[in-house]
Amino acid sequence: MLTTLLIILGIIVLLVIWIIAIYNGMVKMRNTVDKEWRNIDVQLERRYDLIPNLIETVKGYAKHEQETFARITEYRSAAMGAKTVSEKAAANGQLSSALSGLRVQLEAYPDLKANTNFLNLQEELASTENKISFSRSIYNEVVTNYNNKIQIFPNNIFAGMFNFKNRDLFEISTQEAKSAPKVSF
Repeated sequence: MLTTLLIILGIIVLLVIWIIAIYNGMVKMRNTVDKEWRNIDVQLERRYDLIPNLIETVKGYAKHEQETFARITEYRSAAMGAKTVSEKAAANGQLSSALSGLRVQLEAYPDLKANTNFLNLQEELASTENKISFSRSIYNEVVTNYNNKIQIFPNNIFAGMFNFKNRDLFEISTQEAKSAPKVSF
């Protein structure tokens, strides 16, 4: 009788340890997803800070590109005000598209291309865009792993019990952001 009780107690202890391991694994992955999202957010904030400086530098050379500047400013405001991952992804997709269009339009201004401030800002923005792309890739990989972890059996049972929810991928969802910018002079 004592042996049976010890076996049952041992099985219960192993089950508790197993549940704790599953829970801790999901918590670690959720925290990794949150950390990677903050990494993207840092780069997005850097981008938002660079855009007004770039626009002010360009305005002196390209006075008739006001529509482009207005769109970039509008998209920047929308991106800064977005709350969810999908809202930020959509708004930043539009912003990326508008910035690409600006870069293409600026090819018509040889004096501007030689301006040191503009070149520095353009390099900073390009570097930030690359960091955003890299961070988005890492974030999407981490989110996919996390979503897989909480969806597979038996983790899905514990994920539901402990309120672990799927996370959205950071993807460009608007057709405008996916298409190449149109150039017109």
